[in-house]
Amino acid sequence: MENRPSDNTGGSYGSDWEDEEEEVLPVPPPRKDERSHWRNLSAFWLLGLCNNFAYVVMLSAAHDILRTETNETSTLNVSSPNNSRYDCNRISTAAVLLADILPTLVIKFTAPFYIHLIPYNYRVSLCILTAAASFLIVSYSAEVAVSLLGVVFASISSGLGEVTFLSLTAFFQSDVVSYWSSGTGGAGILGSLSYLGLTEVGLSPRNSLLVMLVIPVLLLLSYFFLLKPPASLPRWVFPKTLDTCLSDQQPLIQDSGSRETDIRSHLTLSQKWKIIKTLLKYMIPLSTVYFAEYFINQGLYELIYFPNISMGHSEQYRWYQMLYQAGVFVSRSSLRCVRIRRIWVLSVLQCIVATFLLVGIYRLFLPHLGIPVIFLIIVFEGLLGGAAYVNTFNNIAEESKPEHKEFAMGAACVSDTLGISISGAIAIPVHNYFCSLG
Repeated sequence: MENRPSDNTGGSYGSDWEDEEEEVLPVPPPRKDERSHWRNLSAFWLLGLCNNFAYVVMLSAAHDILRTETNETSTLNVSSPNNSRYDCNRISTAAVLLADILPTLVIKFTAPFYIHLIPYNYRVSLCILTAAASFLIVSYSAEVAVSLLGVVFASISSGLGEVTFLSLTAFFQSDVVSYWSSGTGGAGILGSLSYLGLTEVGLSPRNSLLVMLVIPVLLLLSYFFLLKPPASLPRWVFPKTLDTCLSDQQPLIQDSGSRETDIRSHLTLSQKWKIIKTLLKYMIPLSTVYFAEYFINQGLYELIYFPNISMGHSEQYRWYQMLYQAGVFVSRSSLRCVRIRRIWVLSVLQCIVATFLLVGIYRLFLPHLGIPVIFLIIVFEGLLGGAAYVNTFNNIAEESKPEHKEFAMGAACVSDTLGISISGAIAIPVHNYFCSLG
């Protein structure tokens, strides 16, 4: 039953009010509820945007990070030997991918087993600080190794943020998941497009990254001022005991009229593993999609080069990243229009795209297709990846038991990171092989 009057008479309203008194859950006026709900939807969209922004920008800047020391007076040429048939960096852009994903992988693998002991406000504060540090370190770095350290900070911010904010959705109505996902897609297009746009108008990579310090500030405002969390959310106070922590974190407000009276029980390791096994039907396809996707992005993009056009190699790479993120944004925002249950279909299609591009690079027929065709393939790749992400987490949110939902959402987010990490490790030797071909 909805917590609002069904007509202008007092009978229905009185019944609802009596039920709420029995549940000791006072209901704010409908208008205030609606206002708070839209504030929370907006906040989750901005949280998704800010959380993934630094991660996306570091990948968009990967070619610049490895090709040029961020030093305004000197440039270091790290291109491969002239006898290679490809225009390669000495170091694969997959090195930036690994720096951008391995810390996230560690966080996601371990966080579901301890993260509930840390109040949300401390987690988000750490996300804000590490995101700001990433932009500052990379912008002022004069060495690739130091730049990669800045990328690591971006990874910590993004990884901790994703675990935190996906778990946080369990404290709100289920539709916040689609807004979070759309926001992460927005980070892709806005992050890559802003970096491309700022460098196109003449700003150096260093100054472009300094401009983006506005993002950690926006993250702070979105979480601490825009979001309207329920009183049950553990924000600043550390639990004295594990049982206290678990009982304090009772989050769920039912979307329907049914009443949820049981508090979430402590999940043992065996219970957590049982939940994870039920998620594998979504986690494995999502990992496969992201493996193929980032093998393309960080292993093959830099090898797809059109030498006889007005755009240079670094500029072409930035356009590839931007168009990919455009596809991701569209599909991550499509949940209200299209819902997909069979995630494995998307993984098969993504593997086909990766295989086609790999063969095309080896056989050198991609330049004959023309760059517009490559642009379309890249957009399609992004559509597949974004659709896999949003539908995976929406399916999990809908199918999980209320008392398992927070853990399930946090645990499942390791899937994309695992696929990305494997792709980065494989992309480096593939890059080295192609660049060694005469």
